[in-house]
Amino acid sequence: MIINQSWQERIGNQRDWVWRGWQTRYSYLKAKDNNNRPPVILVHGFGASIEHWRNNIPAIAKYHTVYAIDLLGFGASRKADTEYSAGLWTEQLHDFWQAFIGVPVILVGNSIGSLVCLNATTIYPEMVKGLVMLSLVDASEREDTLSSFRSLVTRIESLFAFPWLIKKILKTVRKPNLIRRGAGLAYPNKQAITDELVEILSSPAYDQGSDQTFLCLFRSVRKAGFAKPVRDLLPQITAPMLLIWGLQDKVIPPKQARAIASLNPRLKLLELEGAGHCPHDEYPDKFNSLLLEWLESI
Repeated sequence: MIINQSWQERIGNQRDWVWRGWQTRYSYLKAKDNNNRPPVILVHGFGASIEHWRNNIPAIAKYHTVYAIDLLGFGASRKADTEYSAGLWTEQLHDFWQAFIGVPVILVGNSIGSLVCLNATTIYPEMVKGLVMLSLVDASEREDTLSSFRSLVTRIESLFAFPWLIKKILKTVRKPNLIRRGAGLAYPNKQAITDELVEILSSPAYDQGSDQTFLCLFRSVRKAGFAKPVRDLLPQITAPMLLIWGLQDKVIPPKQARAIASLNPRLKLLELEGAGHCPHDEYPDKFNSLLLEWLESI
């Protein structure tokens, strides 16, 4: 991929939108040619933002008008002191669609963003013409396999009883060298972990309220009602679906992709050799090509 624009230019036109009293951010880029193709909404994963789609938005916008949003608590959206859940972000996504688009769209999500898109498709099928999920997070798998993670979260939360300690921890973890090392878990292709990516991932931690939001997110993830299991959601979908999974995903085992694909015959599974948890950013040219080809087919 040849890049001759800054990431600020590649994510399209940025705007603020007040949702339920909170400032949130979205971006859009109109299709280069006038057509009747459905718009696309991009929804980032946990800890990411609109910028995570910087290498995808221009390519998709050649054929489809593209929107991307920062979920509440992430990116340049308000670091709110509230209880977070897939349901809350689903309502944000639906209200955004209702306010600015109003016609059936293609939802594209990565990680927790894909779960939000799946949830929105089951609750508001009228807004969705097609659903694309990358490295889909499954709440039921979290219950079964991440009990040790929850214990760790409990220990971390006890430390966060002291506000000064939260700030100190955030000041440490947002350092570029630690961000780069952490990104290595999601990116097997180390060439994809650029200075640009590190800057994008670390910047929101400097925002006002980020320390309290960090604690709220940890608390929310621990709760059983954070999200519904995929097995309860996916069989309900009648819209065309595409599931993309990196075969080197170290965050969620690739075998989970096949189990998910078996839940609905309308779902098409594409497994990408060499890719990890964020295939759209790790191998953007390959992802853009696969996405546009699938969109043309439906």
